[in-house]
Amino acid sequence: MNQPGGFNMPSAPSAPGGPGFDPSSTSLPTSTVEISVRCTDLADKDLMSKSDPICVMFIQKQGKWFEIGRTEMIADTLNPSWEKKFVVDYSFEERQVVKFEIYDWDVDSKILSDHDFLGRSETTLGTIVSSNEYIAVLRDVNKSGSKIYIFAEELKSSKEVIKMQLRAEKLDKKDFFGKSDPYFVISKSAGSSGQKWSVVKRSEVIMKNLSPTWAPFELSAKLLCNGDHTRPLKFDVYDWDSDGSHDYIGSFVTSLEKLEMSAVEQTGIPCINDEKKRKKGNKYKDSGVVFIKSCQIETQPTFVEYLQGGVSMNFSVAVDFTASNGDPRQPQSLHFFDPNRGGENQYTTAIRSVGEIIQDYDTDKQFPALGFGAQIPPSGQVSHEFFLNLRQDSPYCSGVDGLLAAYWNTIQNVRLYGPTNFAPVINHVANFARAYQTGDQYFVLLIITDGIITDLDQTKLAIINACELPFSLIIVGVGNEDFSSMEELDGDTKKLSAFGKTASRDIVQFVELRKFVGQGNFWNKELLAKDVLAEIPQQFVGWMKAHGITPKTVPKPH
Repeated sequence: MNQPGGFNMPSAPSAPGGPGFDPSSTSLPTSTVEISVRCTDLADKDLMSKSDPICVMFIQKQGKWFEIGRTEMIADTLNPSWEKKFVVDYSFEERQVVKFEIYDWDVDSKILSDHDFLGRSETTLGTIVSSNEYIAVLRDVNKSGSKIYIFAEELKSSKEVIKMQLRAEKLDKKDFFGKSDPYFVISKSAGSSGQKWSVVKRSEVIMKNLSPTWAPFELSAKLLCNGDHTRPLKFDVYDWDSDGSHDYIGSFVTSLEKLEMSAVEQTGIPCINDEKKRKKGNKYKDSGVVFIKSCQIETQPTFVEYLQGGVSMNFSVAVDFTASNGDPRQPQSLHFFDPNRGGENQYTTAIRSVGEIIQDYDTDKQFPALGFGAQIPPSGQVSHEFFLNLRQDSPYCSGVDGLLAAYWNTIQNVRLYGPTNFAPVINHVANFARAYQTGDQYFVLLIITDGIITDLDQTKLAIINACELPFSLIIVGVGNEDFSSMEELDGDTKKLSAFGKTASRDIVQFVELRKFVGQGNFWNKELLAKDVLAEIPQQFVGWMKAHGITPKTVPKPH
């Protein structure tokens, strides 16, 4: 890798009737919808406590189910309302069959069959979108009466980010032998009735404190209120209990507009418990007072604005050539070119699906590509960062076809060996990112691997060090190995740490290819590429923002 190679945004499509307009072509009208899910009366699968449910969403393509995403796990509840939403593209003219499955999450495994199944619901996106709230009884579950509630809302464009901090005074004491352990839940109104709510934020628990100050947090206006500053928002305050039977303290309804005013005026908002108020009558005042310590609304630049301002994205690919992949001459090898799949394998599937998206943004379509874990010609020495094209002077491959040709040539001229070390290729690309920290360049490394990693601690350290750089790492796991170590690198739920150091941000996205490969020659390239590249814009903008870099203004053409 001698120099960064950038990509530019593709030119805008021609206006209808102008150059490039084809009246015979068709395109489906689509919109992006946010799907909120909650359940009631789930089966209790835990002996000493309640179930710990998660929800998994699937979409059907050509008769096969593909996973869209998963919610967070909520501990000890049979009536979960998940904070994490599913964001999907909805097409009016297409029948999009979807499925929701609920599991009791009990063990440290990403494999769904390792967890207790709590039920499923199958429907279409059209049915959900056309309903004020889609309600169904969960199927294939022993317990009758378990229900799922699904609400869809079209997302509006909003660049606003809300920075907020809350505190409270004199909350009700709920624990017999001590004070309350308070946390709050923010929900936005869902549906036209105004009586339904969708959870958007849960705070941390402050132990043994009736006048807590919670940590500051950020939420996009799109998630909080879909850009509507007057939309009703409900704040519920609870006393946390270890068995999941959290005690309700009180609540209030407000809006972003009112929250901003409360922060300026520093007026407290009474937290009201309607049942307690009904019992005590005029003697009841409140169950505590909540103060909006700060509420700032900021306009955050978008990924597209940075690209249009001239930032170059530099994509590199690194391919695993270790012996754990199997002899390429044997059908069971992950590097075997299967004639029944048109000469494809899982490595070429990953290269092609992601590469075909990336190359649209690269003006010269020259990709730096590396290999690791093989004995390479002419000496047969083991290398953990050799050029995929086996040249000495340049790592660049011309487009997706060039990447595939280099891969095909390499698999015939190297000996698969080992061990599987990620750190060298990560450090290789990170060294280039270290030289370009002015906001003009951003680097993305795609590693395709069978998942058996041998330098885990060194890889963690390499990732932690790269967090300070304009750098993101995508890992695509091929085959059917245990990918728990790969999941550990992905800091979606817990920050990565090693050698006493902790990652300042999450820069890793891990995806299992097997979730997207169907039977025969069919694999869902669109869903794979979308999942692989999903976190890049957020990571990109996060780094730019943290370093005080704003998009450059480019003069509009006359």
